[in-house]
Amino acid sequence: MTAVAEAGSKTSGTFASLRVYRNFRLYFTGQIISWSGTFLQDTALPWLVLVVTHSPFHVGALMFCRYGPFLVGGLYGGVIADRFDNRRILIATQTFSMIIAALLTILAFSGNPRVWMIYVLATCTGLQLVFDNPSRHALVYQLVGRPDVPNAVALNMGLQNSARIVGPALGGILIAAFGVGWCFAINTASFLAVLIGLLLIRRAELYRVQRSAVSQPPLVALREAIRFVRTSRELLVIMTISAVFGFFGFSAIRTLIPVYVKLTLEGGPQLFGLLFAAYGVGAVAGALLTARVARTSRRHLFTAALAFTAPMLALATVRSPVIAGGFLLLIGIGWSTWSSQAMAQVQLTAPDQLRGRVISLYVYTLLAGAPFGALVGGWLADVGGAALAFAVSGGFGLAAVLLSLLRLRRETIPEAGTFDHMSEEVPA
Repeated sequence: MTAVAEAGSKTSGTFASLRVYRNFRLYFTGQIISWSGTFLQDTALPWLVLVVTHSPFHVGALMFCRYGPFLVGGLYGGVIADRFDNRRILIATQTFSMIIAALLTILAFSGNPRVWMIYVLATCTGLQLVFDNPSRHALVYQLVGRPDVPNAVALNMGLQNSARIVGPALGGILIAAFGVGWCFAINTASFLAVLIGLLLIRRAELYRVQRSAVSQPPLVALREAIRFVRTSRELLVIMTISAVFGFFGFSAIRTLIPVYVKLTLEGGPQLFGLLFAAYGVGAVAGALLTARVARTSRRHLFTAALAFTAPMLALATVRSPVIAGGFLLLIGIGWSTWSSQAMAQVQLTAPDQLRGRVISLYVYTLLAGAPFGALVGGWLADVGGAALAFAVSGGFGLAAVLLSLLRLRRETIPEAGTFDHMSEEVPA
């Protein structure tokens, strides 16, 4: 990488990284458009499969195709991210995604799509995720430099959560008014924005990262990253909690909210939309709050984790839509703040040569268990209703957080090269 020397933070304020860094503005603007298109497509794909097959099973199979490749090869993407130019990797993955979206557009407008064709293209989106995810996060470090990573990561999290609200809402309107094909068409066009942003980034203004001069076999490279994580109590705690959150928490929200609304609150689609919007608004608020704080600390990390798990456990006893909306708002704030703090800490703890692999390990712990956690959550809801599922999900999450906090408090000797000494807020 060409270099800009790193110094102290140049930023203050919620949107500081956007104000100060031209490269980050270009990247962020492209992502705003592209992420909205991506969630349009994520809304349209299950609907298209349901229209073609009239089978919920096939919708589940679609989700397996979508995330199956990441379960198999998600860690390998971090090896690639550490070995090659992250900006060029993203140009390649975004171009590939645009081609997939264009093929889905043609398929949807053809009038006779075959379900196996949709499965193949969904699997291709999963392959793209393997290589795109770690490079996308690693590039943020190079766009703003080490001191301002927390602010930039939080703004990215706010962007994604905003797209999660806007994309599905707009997708529902487009599907009802014009048909499912237009969702794929708009997504195809949206990739032009992120590609233009990536191409306009000035390499001379990227922050320096050191890459390993030795090319290692993938398994050897992964073992090196795992060894590093095992030396850091902070990273071990973050990844342990993220694994529990991925299995019991992250997947539980999307799986259980519709069940909770229909069977527990006896509401319809309007109430479902309002409650899911409450969660989304909380997620955006949490990300913006984290961006304003622009620092990582153990206190922020565990406060956010508790704010995510405790309200989920409390939902097991709630029968009021208003109170449920309040709890889901808190869950959204907690989830978004935890995710931003955890990702920033992972990026800041990992050395340049390992950053992509350590990021991929973190993301893998978060996402690998989500499909199976959704199945368990659905089974628990079948057995004992949404109350049982929320109680188990929130209970396991809360237990993981409290046990991890107690463990860290017992271990008072800091390890070199980690944030194990942090007990109060310190600038990142």
